[in-house]
Formats: sequence, C-alpha cells, structure tokens
Amino acid sequence: MGSIGYFIDSLYAYQYLQNAMIAAVLVGIVCGVIGCFIILRGMALMGDAISHAVLPGVAVAYMLGFSFFIGAVFTGVLTALGIGYISQNSRIKDDSAIGIMFTAAFALGVILITLRRGTGVDLWHILFGNVLAVSQADLWMTFWIGILVLISVFLFYKQLLLSTFDPVMAVAVGLPTRLIHYSLMLLLSLVTVASLKTVGIVLVVAMLVTPGSTAYLLTNRLPVMLFLAAVFGVFSSITGVYFSYIYDFATGASIVVVASILFALSFIYSHKQSFLTRFFRTGKVQEKAKLIN
Repeated sequence: MGSIGYFIDSLYAYQYLQNAMIAAVLVGIVCGVIGCFIILRGMALMGDAISHAVLPGVAVAYMLGFSFFIGAVFTGVLTALGIGYISQNSRIKDDSAIGIMFTAAFALGVILITLRRGTGVDLWHILFGNVLAVSQADLWMTFWIGILVLISVFLFYKQLLLSTFDPVMAVAVGLPTRLIHYSLMLLLSLVTVASLKTVGIVLVVAMLVTPGSTAYLLTNRLPVMLFLAAVFGVFSSITGVYFSYIYDFATGASIVVVASILFALSFIYSHKQSFLTRFFRTGKVQEKAKLIN
C-alpha cells in the first residue's frame, strides 16, 4: 500500500503525471475500440505497417518545426494508399505489399533521424514513447482524436459491422467497402499519432491488437467486445504508468507487458472453459450411451 499511496500523492501533486495518466487512459480506450475492428478484419499486420510508416513523417515534422500530427497522418495515409495500389495493380499480395511499404518507410525515418542527431529529435522517445513528457497540447490532441474516432465508430457502426463480418453482403447492398476500408486506415493513422507519446511507434501495434484480442477470447458479441477491449486498454494503461513511475520502467513497455499478462490470463481462462465444456459434454454423451445400452 505504501507505493500505491505514494503514487496517488504524486498524482495529486504533479501536473505532468496527471497529463500522463489522462493521456494513457484515452489511448487505452481508443486503441481498444479501433483495435477490435482491426482484429476482426484480419488487419493486424496493416496496423503494424501504419504504426511504423509514420516515422518519416514524424521525423520531418520535428526537423522542420511543425506539428508531428500533420507529418504522421500524411505518411500513414500515404502508406495505406501505397499498399492498396501495389496489391491491386500487381501480382504482389497484401502481406508482401505491407512488408515492402512499412519497412521502406520505417528505414527512411530512421535514416532521417540519425542524419539530424543534433536537432533534439530523440529516437528512443519516438520509438518507445515517453508518456511522462506529455504536454497540455499533446493531451488535447489525444483527446480530440479520441473523440473523433469514437464518434466515427458510433455513427458508422452498422456499416463497419456489416463490412467486417460479411463483405460480400456489404457490396451487394451497395456499401462503399473500399471507402470504408480507407476510412478505417485514416482512423488507424490518427490513433497511431495519438499513441506516439504514450507507447511509441514500435509498441502501438500491441495496444491496437492485445486488448481487443483479450476481449475476443471472452465474448462473441461485438458491443461487449468493444467495451471489454476499452476496459482492458484503460487498466493496462493505468497499471503501466504506475509501474513506470514507481520502478522507473519504460512507460510504453510497462503498459504493453500489463496488456500481455491480461491476454495470457484470458487465454488460460478461455482455454480452461472450453476444456471443461468439452469434458462435461463428453461426460453427458457417455451417460446417455450407458442409458441407451
């Protein structure tokens, strides 16, 4: 209880820690929600691609002195469009196009940063996040991105639902599935930007995939999955910030480790439940067979 009390006292005393906690909670919610659709549509690798591909945009933005939000969104959307163009206009499949585009963009970003080491661009913080350095402006940006993403999911829930679970039916009823796909890519780019300061480019894919996957193991209903993913994302963020502050761990890594532990527990529980279900079902079948004989 001593370390928890110390953390709570520090949370009341220091503005930067309050900013970090709020930003982490917002990122946990928005990553959990949008991550559910990424998982269900089989686009986890695309999330990885866009999260890495924003690096050159972030690097250029830092060097030129304008908002990294603009650079990151531009390169994220450009990468998504490039992947789609390559896969649709060549014999290269989606996974290969993703691998080519995101590694090329990520490598370019690393080169740009290493060329300008004296400009104050911190590669470590860009790659792995530094939530304890979240400013008021960063916090507001994360907040408005989160609001935009959640409102978009709420307004277009039915379209996302149908195009996710039955894309053939979505095309048959006239839904613009390609527009929905690229709109989701835009939201994914925005979520990646919102998560940069919290977990960094390298680890943002974990926050997009892990809470949603944890929820997916526990329910078959999408609304419940969205809620659980947000809860797991928030819990991971709060607990990760706590351990980061108390034990001086890297914040992004702490958040992801907590999320991974939750997934492991969920996996064990769901596996145990399915095992028990199969066991009791087999027992009932055997009992019925004995009664018949």
